[in-house]
Amino acid sequence: AVSELRTPPGHSGAVHEVVRLITSDGRFVAWGLLNRNSRIQIRLYSWDESRPVNETLLSELIGRAVRARRELFDLASETTGCRLVFSESDGLSGLVVDFYGGYLLVQFTSLGLYAFKDAIVAALRKEVSPRGVWLRTEKGMREAEGLEVADGLIAGEEPPRPLFIEEHGIQYGVDVQQGQKTGCFLDQRQNRLAVSRYVRHAKVLDAFCYAGGFGITALVRGEATAVTGIDSSESALRLAAANAELNGVADHCRWVRGDVRDVIAEMAEQGTVFDVVMIDPPRMARTRGGVERAIKGYSTLNLAALTVLKPGGILVTSSCSGLVSRSQFQEMLADVARQSGRDIQVLESLGQPADHPVSVTCAETEYLKTMICRVW
Repeated sequence: AVSELRTPPGHSGAVHEVVRLITSDGRFVAWGLLNRNSRIQIRLYSWDESRPVNETLLSELIGRAVRARRELFDLASETTGCRLVFSESDGLSGLVVDFYGGYLLVQFTSLGLYAFKDAIVAALRKEVSPRGVWLRTEKGMREAEGLEVADGLIAGEEPPRPLFIEEHGIQYGVDVQQGQKTGCFLDQRQNRLAVSRYVRHAKVLDAFCYAGGFGITALVRGEATAVTGIDSSESALRLAAANAELNGVADHCRWVRGDVRDVIAEMAEQGTVFDVVMIDPPRMARTRGGVERAIKGYSTLNLAALTVLKPGGILVTSSCSGLVSRSQFQEMLADVARQSGRDIQVLESLGQPADHPVSVTCAETEYLKTMICRVW
């Protein structure tokens, strides 16, 4: 067990307090960054005593992450969208970097790591030579980390609104400055394609549709007949409509602004049914204390989805809450089956793509669960 923290000379009290973890008998464990005011007080970055947390280590980790993505994506293309750095999975807890057609979106969720911002940006620019680097902040970071930063340009030129990427032959406009997350849900890339196998000639409901990714893929790649998208964000629906127009499927789309539960309840009252219903809500559990509430929320949403899904139809249901395990999510579906009196078969149990790798030592990095189900 780790029983002691030692702060190297010159670091005590600093914003990015570098700490050396040792056991009770003095054996080295790891190097980390300490934030006494954070829920995650210590983030670990090196298990090699000769490699403390510094600019050199962080640059090496960034280089390793970028090299791995080059094996998967053409980073010279102006239409590529991918995740370059995925926090703990790339050994860089508190840092997320997305690549959009030559622009980088950088997000810090660690006050300690933010203190190395200039070195991190310099390393990214050396590896990728982006046209611009834009900083995005996650809600709640001031309270969680004491991290007081504002969105804005930190290097190069400002990204256009929207900029365009291509996925499976489909073009998307992405608002990297003010869109949800870092502008696009890149983690569902492969799942959008997988779902398209089940939607031929189908009438599709895309709930929490954001910019229309699932629905538009269903139309273009899956030959769906019609898509109804629901989202509470007017700006998201404007982007979805523009993306549908961009891909020549606008005539097959209907976009509805409102609370998903309310809109589905109204549809059920009117007797509206769909061949395929897709549910992809925002993250519901941010702390372990919120897991039970999140599972209840998923249950409510999926029960609602079944009220407008025809017998034999396809339910596509997702959770991006890393604290909710895959087994818990499937148990929730079993409870939904019992409550609704319907049979649910899981056809495919999917996760996140290779640019969102899973660290075997950090279970929460396996956060995305997408299940394609047939419901009788």
